[in-house]
Amino acid sequence: MLTVSETAEALRTFDNILILTHIRPDGDTVGCAAALCAGLRALGKTAYLLPNPGLTDTTAPYFISYAAPDGFFPDKVVSTDIATVGLFPDNAKPYIGRVDLAIDHHPSFEHFGKANIVRPEAAACGELMYDILAALGPITPEMALPLYVAVSTDTGCFAYANTTPQTHAVAAALMQTGIDYKTVNKVFFRTKTRKRMQLEGAMLDSMEFYDRDRVAILSVPISLMERVQATESDAEDLSALGGQIQGVDCAVTMRELQPDVWKLSLRTGDRVNATEVCRVMGGGGHRAAAGATIEGPWADCRDRVLAAIAQNVPDFTR
Repeated sequence: MLTVSETAEALRTFDNILILTHIRPDGDTVGCAAALCAGLRALGKTAYLLPNPGLTDTTAPYFISYAAPDGFFPDKVVSTDIATVGLFPDNAKPYIGRVDLAIDHHPSFEHFGKANIVRPEAAACGELMYDILAALGPITPEMALPLYVAVSTDTGCFAYANTTPQTHAVAAALMQTGIDYKTVNKVFFRTKTRKRMQLEGAMLDSMEFYDRDRVAILSVPISLMERVQATESDAEDLSALGGQIQGVDCAVTMRELQPDVWKLSLRTGDRVNATEVCRVMGGGGHRAAAGATIEGPWADCRDRVLAAIAQNVPDFTR
């Protein structure tokens, strides 16, 4: 396992670099990748991001200027905020086994790179990326803005329980570079489309409670997305909704990606270890935020989720 200084030294030797982000890219993977690309280019390196088809309207602006052109063949491959090769987009799968450096912060990280650095205690991979880039040279506004996106989105604008004093210290250092953090906060945390609000209303209307109302299950079937004509941007980070319900310490969001293929997102309190619950279903993540993908009819998948929670929570009552 590399240290920050060893990672920086390794990056100094790289050139013609392709940076990978995970499927359904969030602000952390996009922000880390964009900031790293900017940092490498500041060193005179040729670096690009592998295009990701899952970008949303909020994440795409930080990505598109760094996207690799057709026909770019890298000498080095780096992944950012990817815990497992199972989270590679389809166009990244040819690089399985070719990742020269993997940078991550998930406890479930699978060390698939030829060299790896992971910081499980970090609230966001952006915190680790900040230290790596600082070891390479000054943090410029071009690096700081996507890093702020990374850190703020993975902490729910610094409201989630994973936020630490170090998180705030990194955010303060980024803000001091003069970036427009106010717009980031408004776009990501204080603006919703009408379709997004329709989705949330329908999810709340159909949610189910278990375990003395401490577990809430919310679903987003394809039919709901079609009914309100919602886009991926409208559905971004819907998993944060259930955790806002008073008394709920385990919120499960089930998003149907294809017929009978469900993406699970768990957001939990101290009583429930989200990583251990999702591990039962082949997934992983953090103690308070994890995910998995399972297949089957909705009711069967719901029962599998409840069984996985019961297996890991001694006082669970159906």
